[in-house]
Amino acid sequence: MLPLILGLLLFFAVHLVPTSPSLRDGLVERFGERAYRAVSAVLSLIGMVLIVAGYHKLQVMPGKNPVLWDPPSWTRHIAFLLMLPAMILLVAAFVPSRIRTAVKHPMLAAIKAWALAHLLVNGDLGSLVLFGAFLAFAVYDRISVKRRTVTVPAAPPGILNDLLVVAGGLALYVFMLVWGHGALIGVPIVSFSFAP
Repeated sequence: MLPLILGLLLFFAVHLVPTSPSLRDGLVERFGERAYRAVSAVLSLIGMVLIVAGYHKLQVMPGKNPVLWDPPSWTRHIAFLLMLPAMILLVAAFVPSRIRTAVKHPMLAAIKAWALAHLLVNGDLGSLVLFGAFLAFAVYDRISVKRRTVTVPAAPPGILNDLLVVAGGLALYVFMLVWGHGALIGVPIVSFSFAP
């Protein structure tokens, strides 16, 4: 549990700095924009490695990750539904579109949907810590964004980019559903049997 907690603390400490403009500006003024970004990226990467390694260790070591509750089967259906907009919003965070402009902060919305979906279907302590931390961070960051002056880029004309965002999100959703979740996370979601 310790590597997971240390990773979360490090990762979120780095990502909480921008929520305090005076702190961020002070660090940039002292060390320079390039150094600030480089150190933030390295610390974020170290935090993410600790998170992944710590969570994985909890899943494979018996007795280290107690199950706090057994989620009912119907929560899986809600999780599947939540993950569809999460994938679309994740793509929208990187593609200028009317969707991104309307949502304003699609990455935070995607994180909230992703974390809530995974909290619904995982009843172990490690999952509660991991997904609960990401959900709390995304809620806090969204509140903090409202207090800061954050420019939301204008949407490009037409619906082409909106269609690209939706198509990209659907493709990502299908990829994770059919192959990606099993290959990348080690937990297959959909299993296919071709036996007669």
